[in-house]
Amino acid sequence: MDVVTVSKKYQVVIPASIRERLDIQLGERMVMLEKNGVIRIIRIGDIKRLKGRFCKIGSEGLRDDSERFNQPATQIANG
Repeated sequence: MDVVTVSKKYQVVIPASIRERLDIQLGERMVMLEKNGVIRIIRIGDIKRLKGRFCKIGSEGLRDDSERFNQPATQIANG
């Protein structure tokens, strides 16, 4: 576990061990989210880096809207 310090400008540095492990590059953008007192930093990835990562994912077995709401599609359409 790495400990960081908040600077006068409320900045923190991502420790080198984490930057290297995640291959974080200078200029990458991140999103910071807070939930229940926990701060999460999520990388906004370049779509080009994802090329080929999802080629084996299919759409078989995915649920449609009627299954998602546990109601027949006619009930959803009629309100």
